[in-house]
Amino acid sequence: MALKFDDLSKVATSVHKDDFHTAGLQLKTKQKTSYQNSVLSTQVDLFQGAVATPSKLTFVWPKPFGFKKAFIDKLEVDKAGKLTLEASSSDVHPGLMLELKSDLADVNKVSTGFTYTDYKETQVKFMCKATDPKDFTCETTYKKDKATFGLKVNSSILKGGLPDAGVRFLSGPLFCSVLATKALKEYNASVFYKHDAFKCAATYQHGGKENGNFTVGVAYKDFAKVKVDQSQTVTCSYKHAVSKGFTFLGGLSYNVPKADAKWGLQLSIA
Repeated sequence: MALKFDDLSKVATSVHKDDFHTAGLQLKTKQKTSYQNSVLSTQVDLFQGAVATPSKLTFVWPKPFGFKKAFIDKLEVDKAGKLTLEASSSDVHPGLMLELKSDLADVNKVSTGFTYTDYKETQVKFMCKATDPKDFTCETTYKKDKATFGLKVNSSILKGGLPDAGVRFLSGPLFCSVLATKALKEYNASVFYKHDAFKCAATYQHGGKENGNFTVGVAYKDFAKVKVDQSQTVTCSYKHAVSKGFTFLGGLSYNVPKADAKWGLQLSIA
């Protein structure tokens, strides 16, 4: 199945970004309720500043109020009290999913659109502001054999702007991708290779404010990771499942030039 444009490089970047927690103590819980299969997720940052336990609550509600053609993908309250609502419906037409996003505060920030996937290995996604359809983003990805191609445009295209473009190639243990963004002035390249229990990945940024930035990382059996970036920061992560649904995630980072060390610990209960 074709991917979202922003996921074209995910095979490599997941090695660098997923399962790293190097700042503070955090508790995450997920509870599936008996009420229409709704799910409540809680994230609590322990002992952070003046607020002892700032937290974020996320609620997933299939078929709200028994309405079978709607799905609340996310109803979230973060530690600052800001709300986020994401809802969708996929029963209108085969392969078509209607979407709506809102902060439940400003009607001018309400976004609506659709995702269409019912044409071979192609995905088309369109989102716009409900009160200003000219403020939009549109993307499409197409998979052909082992390659996936992507194109993404926004409202700047109406004023002569250029689209973002990307391509990825996945064959067995080998993966690579290239994304061209910001009017084709910034390029991000990623490579990935898997051998037995090891996953190796590297990314490099050319152009823009992050020109020259890179990250190189290695993962072992998805529970131990280490990475290093252009700032000479070495980051290590270790995940341990005590039992089903009870997982510890610990991390340590050390910046060599600044001799600055940070650590964090996360407990997840699901």
